[in-house]
Amino acid sequence: MKKSGCNAPCDVPQMLSQKLLAIIQDGFPLVERPYKALAEMLNCDGGKDAVENDAGEKCANLVVLEQEVFDEVEKMRTSGVIRRIGGVYDSKKLGFISRLCAGKVPTSENDFAVELHAQTPMEKFATVVMSEPAITHNYIRSHEYNVWFTVIAENESAIQVVVDRVCSQTYLHDVHVLTATKKYKINTVMSLDERRGSAGSPTLTKDERGESAPALRHSDNFSQRHSEDRRLEESSNFLGKLTDSDKFRIHIACDDIPHTLTPFKDWGVSCDELREDIATKRMRRFGAILRHQDAGFPCNAMVCFSRHSDNRRLEESSKISALAKKHYVSHCYERPSFENFPYNLYAMMHAQTPEELDAYIKESVALLDNPEYVVLHSLKELKKTSFRFFA
Repeated sequence: MKKSGCNAPCDVPQMLSQKLLAIIQDGFPLVERPYKALAEMLNCDGGKDAVENDAGEKCANLVVLEQEVFDEVEKMRTSGVIRRIGGVYDSKKLGFISRLCAGKVPTSENDFAVELHAQTPMEKFATVVMSEPAITHNYIRSHEYNVWFTVIAENESAIQVVVDRVCSQTYLHDVHVLTATKKYKINTVMSLDERRGSAGSPTLTKDERGESAPALRHSDNFSQRHSEDRRLEESSNFLGKLTDSDKFRIHIACDDIPHTLTPFKDWGVSCDELREDIATKRMRRFGAILRHQDAGFPCNAMVCFSRHSDNRRLEESSKISALAKKHYVSHCYERPSFENFPYNLYAMMHAQTPEELDAYIKESVALLDNPEYVVLHSLKELKKTSFRFFA
């Protein structure tokens, strides 16, 4: 990395990491030499900013090389800030359905303890879920329903088979399988700030209302979508449009790209076809999937509200849409309530500190006119993977 005209120290690697993360989350170049393309993007007039050193002086513009870009991305992959770089597909458009499941598993003071001990019910549950490829996300949350996990399969029957199998092998019980009846927002891309001290620190920017907060950039927004007939959701029409070549490519693209300068060539996947997946909206984005905690958002909670779901209540829908637009909300859905859980609006919120998260929750409650609500803090992430379609 070449620079001139500055004798004071500049934090060039951290600056480069931040700029790269801002680009590659939803814009990883789908070309044969993506790291060369990224270097060109950083070196072009629009993307090559002068670096400010610790003394507040401006350093000369950088000339970034392909290998240096590759090395910086590899560091973030090795450190764990980047979970993987690959495709994020729309399961519904591939003929699959996704369900959020809530259940109960007994807890113990020995859960995940370092000291040698007999496997606890929660540890057994975590082990079994880890071996289930249909389960992509699994969290322990601060509630009587303390385990929440996501299952992806071809239809409702297949979802239930997975749930029943986990129940039979663990202490999981009182499970509720929940569909998203209405989607307001999904698919978060975190906006990062190259001015801050470390790769993965969240940006402090102004949102639409002028409030300073970590910004979450979203590549896919859903605004007040009506729920669709479940039979259509489970139809195989989408599958009929996919060739064997499509299925092979999609299966590969759900993995992590090879750690090489020519990842798509080494994958054996056509960049043109990946771009077509995006154009047809089979794929939501191709890019880096981050670990929230390591990317500067360690405080996360699923906040569930009890709200009217009548689509004719325009004022109600407008308030929920306003909530979904908040920078700290990454996912926002309506789901059916169930016995002992009278909540039907779910919003995932992310913050830097507990105090900040509390402030966001209070703001959301006021926005929705003080409904009944419950906060389910994310106590432990047991699993977070991407579903490998067409295994």
